[in-house]
Formats: sequence, structure tokens, C-alpha cells
Amino acid sequence: MSELLIAKGLQKVYGRKGNAYTAIQSIDLTVGKGEFVGIMGPSGSGKTTLLNTLSTIDRPTSGSVTINGTDVVQMNEQDLATFRRERLGFIFQDYNLLDTLSVEENIALPLALAKVNPDEIDDRVHHIAAKLGLEEILNKFPYEISGGQQQRTAAARAIVVRPDLIFADEPTGALDSKSATALLQMMTQINDEETATILMVTHDAFSASYCHRILFIKDGEIFTELDRGHLTRKVYFQKILDVLSALGGGQSDII
Repeated sequence: MSELLIAKGLQKVYGRKGNAYTAIQSIDLTVGKGEFVGIMGPSGSGKTTLLNTLSTIDRPTSGSVTINGTDVVQMNEQDLATFRRERLGFIFQDYNLLDTLSVEENIALPLALAKVNPDEIDDRVHHIAAKLGLEEILNKFPYEISGGQQQRTAAARAIVVRPDLIFADEPTGALDSKSATALLQMMTQINDEETATILMVTHDAFSASYCHRILFIKDGEIFTELDRGHLTRKVYFQKILDVLSALGGGQSDII
């Protein structure tokens, strides 16, 4: 498996001397092409800061982040914006859909911004809509569809650009259990069928049990990692709970 994401000596410090807070410190990690990796940890552990730094939303104080051979830390803002739009996908808890655009237009938006040929845009949008069960609602607007459908639309928008890497920040956080399970199954499907590489922050052990591998963060550092290997999801789920317990507190404390 080739390495798609490589981070070395990653550190993020907020504030200045005398009033500085180190959110993440000296983190080294790799994510292989086609992996589905989870990030978990207690509140304030630095997991969201880590995701934001890896995904180019925030710049590290020191260290390097390489995505598919490109050192994104060294890029200027204009090049970084283009790289983010064309090479990365984002799925957030609050969907970030535009209410003035239809589901189809929301999915197509990043392709239109990248000036992709209209015929190809149409083909790609309908291909991903078919995979995610969105064909019947393409003409509807976000306020006319359910939360689960909105999240699948947001996922389709992230996937349609065929990104090198998809970043998901608590993607099931606002969903009921049925919609959350459907989204996780969909993410597993695109990981398998589209060879999409996914890095997901989650507080939820059930969601994490869909990942191939989980990095547990504590006090800004990697505490341990857990590889599913050939374990059943039920056994893997229990092992996740065991690690969360060792981190300090039950699952309800891991937020």
C-alpha cells in the first residue's frame, strides 16, 4: 500500500510566549492509499486540530504534511485553495449545503468551480447520485430533504471531485442512528468501490468500528493505534471501548 498522507513532527501552538497552548505536539503519522482511518480521543485531546492541520484548513506551527507527494505546508494560499478544491474532499457535521442550489447543483458545485466540462459534470453527478441513492431528490433543495439525505448530498459533493483524500469531521454527529448507519455503510462502500481514502474524526465507537485503523489522541500526542485486521466489527467495537476506557472514562466522556 502506497503512502498517501505523511505527517512528520507536526505541532500546533496557539497564542504567544507566556500564554501559549500546545494543541498537538510532535505527531508523526502516515495514511496509505485506500485506507479508512479514524481519529479518536477525549475532549481537548487535539483530534480536531490534527484533522484541520492535516487537511490544510489550518497551518501547523512546525512540521510537514505531504499529500500524494505534495508538501502542502509550503504552498501559498492561492495554490492551496486550488489544491484543496481539486484534490481534497470534506464532509462536515453541519453539511454546509447551499439552500439556494438544488441537490444536483450542490453536488456539481466543486466541478463547476474547477471548470470541468458540463457533460462530464452531468455524468459524474449522476454516477455518484446513483451510488448514494440520491437520484430521486436531485431536483429538490436542501430544506426539502431529511438530515440523512443532506449528509449524503454533502458526501456526494466531497466524492464527486474524485479527491486524493476525504476528511470527515464528526460526519454522523447530527444524525439519528438509522441515518448514521446508512452514512457509514455508504462511506465503506465508496472506500471499497471507489478506492477512496478517508480520514475521519469521531467521538463514537460505533462509527469508529467501520474504520480499518484508529489513531487515539491524548494530550496532543498519539496515545496508541488499533488495527482491525481480520477482526469482526463486533470484536473490534469492544476493543475500541477498551482503549477509550484506558484513555480515561467511558464512551460518554470521549467527545
